[in-house]
Amino acid sequence: METPVLSAEGLAVMRGEKLLFSGLGFAVGAGEALLVRGPNGVGKSTLLLTLLRVVRPLAGAVSGLGPTEMHHIGYQHGLKGRLSVIENLRFWKQLGGGTGLAPEAALAEVGIAALSPLEAGFLSSGQLRRLSLARLLVSERALWLLDEPSAALDTEGEALLGRLIDRHRESGGAAIIATHHDLPLAVAPRTLVLVAAS
Repeated sequence: METPVLSAEGLAVMRGEKLLFSGLGFAVGAGEALLVRGPNGVGKSTLLLTLLRVVRPLAGAVSGLGPTEMHHIGYQHGLKGRLSVIENLRFWKQLGGGTGLAPEAALAEVGIAALSPLEAGFLSSGQLRRLSLARLLVSERALWLLDEPSAALDTEGEALLGRLIDRHRESGGAAIIATHHDLPLAVAPRTLVLVAAS
């Protein structure tokens, strides 16, 4: 691997009074995807937030790309129900910088262009997930941190997700994906299995 875009060494993370994991180390390079697996409650989501520097580790360090060079899509979609679909995406583009697709083009890319004028609160769970994925396209970031990104997606939506990740990797981007599901990726990703601390 060339110089990794992100690496972690000796990470130990607590949630409340519980030690989730310790001694965790890995690196991700450009063009790579890393799947983070493990049972519910083992700390997959917390790991992503630690890499984003939202959660401070008990021990160890994260080096490489900083938070402004990452996209994080969590299980809470971060969308405003009273804003229209296009207004939500324009907000995220303005917040993240105008380095990616135009909002209209991003909505077309994820298959919900026709929903542009609707308030986001009227969307189905699958449509909201597609709108969340459109956020990845309106502002370019080298690293995607995705928490259960296929949740609420049907088979067609999962195929779309796979294409988006493949394209991101082909352009030199990287992805760390916490998921219970296999994703339809062109190149098999590496897998990191989290084990609860004893």
